[in-house]
Amino acid sequence: MRRWNGWGDDATSLELNEDARNMLVARIGPGHPEQDARREDLLAEVPASRLKGVHPSIHTDADVRFPMAFGESFADWIRKRFGAMPPVPDGVAFPESGQHVRELLSLAHANNWIVIPCGGGTSVAGHLDCPISERPILSVNLTRMNRLLHLDKLSQLATFGAGTPGPQVEAQLRAHGYTLGHFPQSFEYSTVGGWVVTRSSGQQSLRYGRIEQLFAGGRMESPVGTLVIPTVPAASAGPDLRELVLGSEGRFGILTEATVRVTPQPAHESFHAIFLPDWDTAETAVRELVQRKLALSMMRLSNGIETETNLGLAGHARLIGWMERYLSLGGCGAGKCMLMLGVSADRRSARHVLREARRILSGHGAVYIGTAMGSKWAAHRFKGPYLRNTLWDLGYSADTIETAVDWPNVKPLMLAMEQAARDVFDQYGERVHAFSHLSHVYPQGSSIYSQFVWASAKGGFAPNFERWQRLKVAVAGRVAAHGGTVSHQHGVGRDHAAHLEDEKGPLGMATLAELCRHFDPKKIMNPGKLLQDEGPWAG
Repeated sequence: MRRWNGWGDDATSLELNEDARNMLVARIGPGHPEQDARREDLLAEVPASRLKGVHPSIHTDADVRFPMAFGESFADWIRKRFGAMPPVPDGVAFPESGQHVRELLSLAHANNWIVIPCGGGTSVAGHLDCPISERPILSVNLTRMNRLLHLDKLSQLATFGAGTPGPQVEAQLRAHGYTLGHFPQSFEYSTVGGWVVTRSSGQQSLRYGRIEQLFAGGRMESPVGTLVIPTVPAASAGPDLRELVLGSEGRFGILTEATVRVTPQPAHESFHAIFLPDWDTAETAVRELVQRKLALSMMRLSNGIETETNLGLAGHARLIGWMERYLSLGGCGAGKCMLMLGVSADRRSARHVLREARRILSGHGAVYIGTAMGSKWAAHRFKGPYLRNTLWDLGYSADTIETAVDWPNVKPLMLAMEQAARDVFDQYGERVHAFSHLSHVYPQGSSIYSQFVWASAKGGFAPNFERWQRLKVAVAGRVAAHGGTVSHQHGVGRDHAAHLEDEKGPLGMATLAELCRHFDPKKIMNPGKLLQDEGPWAG
């Protein structure tokens, strides 16, 4: 069963060994565990529904409405853990077809209800937050629209219901010998529709492409009508209307069907661990690899602090010790950086690509370790978020902030993001463990994925929320100053909306606002996301 106040299946957990716990205490200090709120107490606080009895497909029971009020952002997390109840939708509908969505939107539009679309509920950017509003709020949960609707093998196009989660996407395609190849860390629960409307990126996007390369067309139901985007291989017929759906975050309507470009399953897939002496050398090496356009499926480069952290969390201290000595003999000592390479291809191409990548990397002092660590990473690739549960139980908080920037600013921005976090916690007399990796690299530049771990504050929701807000604002300021995007793969939601104008500019923001008015004249669709046009908000 899915956890109500943490990540993932409650039968799955990650344990930290004694060495890892000692590392946390040494770097941050002791944690501050607190008693979690009880679900039944929060359910008792859910207010009466303003949609009770208005439509047979709208559920108004508290236990159905309550989960729809939360995503997986840090703010959502501490609200559930401390019992700080946010506004809750007045009703939840579970449509099973595009026509049913059309009926619900028409009803909401006629009655001026707010509509918040929901898929897997994995948003870490506040996409599901409900405003404090006099208008009733309807959550439209798409998880029953979860199957493969059509597969065109000649064109390699597959059409899915927008609520299809990652495992079902891959299982239904695998039965026919295909893969979408889209593997975000939220893969366990996130949905194909959610990937499209937040412009998601999967871990192997270097081969398969980000979702904007995979999304070929579909159907979106808006308050004023249905937008049908046909699939063509390419067109010069004016602006591409797919871009109105990609990244729209439920502001223009609800995506009900997504047609995506699929690929035959690769005959060979492997992941390889390689170490480089220091950050500057490692960044130069991955930039050379990606600019030569080698057919790799993934490059994931951890900086020195993250490399040290991951090795410390791995357990097997004796084996890690032997490996550290071996790496040191090869010139990879303190400050070394780990690079994970993915190869997904036919066997002959895979051998060639790996051989060429190793040849290039050897010129940068790389030490090749093999596939053992890569295989372990692949086996646990979607379990990283479970560590947040473990850390919380030990009295620590964790969050991530990600961006992307051109190559000249990658290192300066990465260092600035980490330093901004340290500066914030210095003001509280506390320490934060900040580390980063490049998860998606491009010829032009790279994403930067920074992670922060700190001791939870004593005193409940308010001090923890304040520290998190100050962290987000400080890091966002450094991102804007270095020309980075407010989000590379998580979307904007409510949490990043205040910083979007830094990237889009006044005319760009006015364009987005005009599109919202066009598709949604009554402002019923997920208000407050992308644009700061609804409030007030809780907490």
